[in-house]
Amino acid sequence: MSSDDPLTDRLPVAADVRDAAHRLAGVVRETPLLAGTPLDEFTGGRILLKLEPLQLTGSFKVRGAFNRLVQLSPAARRAGVVAFSSGNHAQGVAWAARRLGVPATIVMPADAPRAKLENTRALGAEVVTYDRETESREEIASRIAAERRATVVPSFDDPDIIAGQGTVGLELMQQAAALDLVPDDVVVCCSGGGLVSGCALAVRDLAPAARVYTAEPEAFDDARRSLAAGRRERNQPGGRSICDALQAPSPGVLTFELMRSLLAGGLAVSDDEVRAAMAWAWRHLKVVVEPGGAVALAAVLAGRLDARGRTVGVVVSGGNVDRDVFCAALEAGSQPAFTPRG
Repeated sequence: MSSDDPLTDRLPVAADVRDAAHRLAGVVRETPLLAGTPLDEFTGGRILLKLEPLQLTGSFKVRGAFNRLVQLSPAARRAGVVAFSSGNHAQGVAWAARRLGVPATIVMPADAPRAKLENTRALGAEVVTYDRETESREEIASRIAAERRATVVPSFDDPDIIAGQGTVGLELMQQAAALDLVPDDVVVCCSGGGLVSGCALAVRDLAPAARVYTAEPEAFDDARRSLAAGRRERNQPGGRSICDALQAPSPGVLTFELMRSLLAGGLAVSDDEVRAAMAWAWRHLKVVVEPGGAVALAAVLAGRLDARGRTVGVVVSGGNVDRDVFCAALEAGSQPAFTPRG
């Protein structure tokens, strides 16, 4: 499925995720699925951690970005692409654009983590900053795209983006099968829903009885509320969270159609629980995890999902975090924050 229009009237299906996996083979990394960690004893379950901080650009976003850009027509590639992102989609698009020789412009909030701004520029993209309190990133991106006749690459509400992100779930299921395991539950971080909806396509295709859950910061739990209400809900203006990557105002149109048919529900965690999960990952896994990348792990550690006697896949989605934020999380999370359930 390919179009120079970022949205189509057709929802992606599991076959689109498999097609995306073929396009991404040899281009992106197959990230590790880590089993047998202290989480098993802690939760009383068998926890499988999918480590996307070890992906190119430090997050899963490169998967969807490449799957979208590689299908652009030659004319669209010459005209370039425009994206808007707080950082991980920005880096994914910038990396894919450089790999394919496509000019890229990324609209980013001026207060985005410095590491994400610097990394996006280092990948060769032009960065246009904006004030997230007073300006609309969508309007800025649309104006630039119209001036340059470029293609807008959404961060989640696009069939090819969703299918590309879904390869995380496909890999998780294939790697679990190699361990003779089938996840009972899969927990995935959620902002606009591209990753969790794509993963749900792959997971439910291979394990129809598996339950897939979103994980979000409490101040941005629109997906959880939307799933409970059966309609798209919005976050209240002025919300604050250290999870800069998970601050979409509401689920996407396409992503929510998939989420409400494929997901079991949503989980939410506090910023303190996120910090504790970041510290836990560093202490026990020796892996750097950014706040938004740690919410699914935090949900399991905090007992939002009862893992006792179950096999649970957890997507740890990214590791792009400023040093000061990471060090503060390690300091804040140095004291035990969770009680073992085992």
